[in-house]
Amino acid sequence: MSAPRDVPALLPAQSPGPVLVALSGGLDSSVLLHALAALPDYRARGLRALHIHHGLHAQADAWQAHCAALCASLGVACEVRRVEVARDSGLGLEGAARAARRAAFAEVLRAGEWLALAHHRDDQAETFLLRALRGSGPEGLAAMQAQRPFAAGQLWRPLLAVPREVLRAYAQRHALCWIEDPANTDLHHDRNFLRHQVLPLLRQRWPQAEAALAASAALSGQASALLGVREEAWLAEHAPDNTLALDALRREPPAQRARLLRRWVAQQAAPALPARGIAALENEVLHAGDGARFAWHGVEIRRWRAHLHLLPPPAPWPAAWSASWDGRAPLALPDGGELALHGAAGFAQPLTVRARRGGERLRLPGRTHSSALKHLLQEAAMPPWRRFALPLLWEGDTLQAAGDTLLSAPFAAWLQARGAQLAWRPPAA
Repeated sequence: MSAPRDVPALLPAQSPGPVLVALSGGLDSSVLLHALAALPDYRARGLRALHIHHGLHAQADAWQAHCAALCASLGVACEVRRVEVARDSGLGLEGAARAARRAAFAEVLRAGEWLALAHHRDDQAETFLLRALRGSGPEGLAAMQAQRPFAAGQLWRPLLAVPREVLRAYAQRHALCWIEDPANTDLHHDRNFLRHQVLPLLRQRWPQAEAALAASAALSGQASALLGVREEAWLAEHAPDNTLALDALRREPPAQRARLLRRWVAQQAAPALPARGIAALENEVLHAGDGARFAWHGVEIRRWRAHLHLLPPPAPWPAAWSASWDGRAPLALPDGGELALHGAAGFAQPLTVRARRGGERLRLPGRTHSSALKHLLQEAAMPPWRRFALPLLWEGDTLQAAGDTLLSAPFAAWLQARGAQLAWRPPAA
């Protein structure tokens, strides 16, 4: 068996752009930074490193100092970002740390920069096994992608085809020092259990187990990409405005409906739709009436007028909330929405803004009598979640506007005479 090539030789000689290395100080990221620093084009394009200080371990400050010293020895700029790890997020400590880390990556990554992560072939094999044990489909079994868009730049895993043993040999050959995080040996974590208990046992029978599992991940990725081509085209036709047409969805077989729903949710950067969500949508939303909904992780899918809508759950206004507004500056609403007056300096007298309380009436332009606001909203086909957050503008006891489309005759005339416009930005707009 021939000796493996040195790690820099396994990397592209030409940098894809300015590269930011996520440096934990462990073996893998230390090797990645050292190898990239050995390639002149990466230095020329602006190679730098980022260390995330989680504050979860007694040695966290020492790890930061270690990373700073490594970068100084290589002549690479190093930025340190301290993060607060939420302990009550429901993700567990490891998941919360990962979420905080990703948020920091997104904040630090510059436009057009490539975030280099040091995941390798053994990591890919472990991820494939974890996803398989969770019952994942082709997307999940594809495990980690070598490259994909992320924040203002790209996320890049240049070592994804390189075995861990090659990285360790490189580190020893170049006398690198690295951090051994005790958490990496805690068998309570699923990945550590696979790494230290399951995979060594598999290698006794199948010496190329990691390579085979990583290859299966690659094949799953290819299958997922092929399926995705049709699904992207389908969604472009039937969900062009981020609402999904129910009639078209029902014509698809159940397994394809599930894939389309997951991809539609992913397109809108929402949390992944859980398996129970697919079942709930099939049983409680697709064949129900308007207003049926399924909520998870801070978002929800609602059925309305033969379409599915993906929304954040409505935020209730505080009881009896009201505000005096003169129109001179935008008014922040308690649910995160906003009211603004464009084309006029302000109102002659401040108006009162408050939420619906029931029983309101409004006389629209061209009508001789007032109508119940409830009926006007139904005529306008305003979705229920918009009605829930609708700001009402009052002049004394007279309703002048509901949102920015239902205007009283006098108020509409006042705006028209000045070439002005009322603008309401709902929280989910």
